[in-house]
Amino acid sequence: MTLLAGELYLLRRKEREIEVYDVISYHLLRHQAVPDLRGFADVTSCIHYRCVYIADYFGECVHRLDAQGAFTRWTVNDEPRGLSVNAAHNVVVACSRVRKIKEFSSRGDLVRELTLPDDVINPLHAIQTRSGQFIVCHGRLADPVHRVCMMSADGRHIVHSHGGQRGSDTDQYNGPGHLAVDDNEFVFVADLINRRVTLLSPTLQYVRQVVSRDQLNWWPRRLYLDTQRRLLYIADSDFQSDESSGCVVVVKV
Repeated sequence: MTLLAGELYLLRRKEREIEVYDVISYHLLRHQAVPDLRGFADVTSCIHYRCVYIADYFGECVHRLDAQGAFTRWTVNDEPRGLSVNAAHNVVVACSRVRKIKEFSSRGDLVRELTLPDDVINPLHAIQTRSGQFIVCHGRLADPVHRVCMMSADGRHIVHSHGGQRGSDTDQYNGPGHLAVDDNEFVFVADLINRRVTLLSPTLQYVRQVVSRDQLNWWPRRLYLDTQRRLLYIADSDFQSDESSGCVVVVKV
């Protein structure tokens, strides 16, 4: 789920397509098929290049949809999971299986590749801050450690972290799968199995719970923060079935 030019882009895994909605009225504008798509993982957008990127974990590639509706794709050579765009307008790709962050240009040229420490298991999403550090969430359902970490710019060291052993207390997570960061570098964390969204300070200290399970029908899979309008979009979907059930929850932050 992402926004671009007043339109909301939603991935539909079962149909293997994108639904595009007007961001004000929420009316469906069009369906957009993705050629040669094998498996959706994440989607993000770039205002600078006016395009949308889609992570394809089975195809081990990223698809790029430009403003004219043309698709291109480039290989990642690993399974991409979470996507984000940094201040240089490059694409930051979290590759969970190999514990790596890969940075690509908008056309798919590999800029650099960072290997994360051994205890950062299954990184699912990474966002680069203005200072060059990376905010990374890691921990799939069977992993013992579920955390949000601030990594050094070279990816080698953990500067700050929040979480640890899997659980449901305010300092714990159970499937921290997606992130959003505001202009002041406060961090929003989608905590999948605990069915909540947590807000952390720029040094990853607990601030408050932004969205509770009472505001969700299913599980928070993806986040998008509209920093200008201060609206947080949460993709609330049923990951335990065929993922045909879901909605978007919008909260003022």
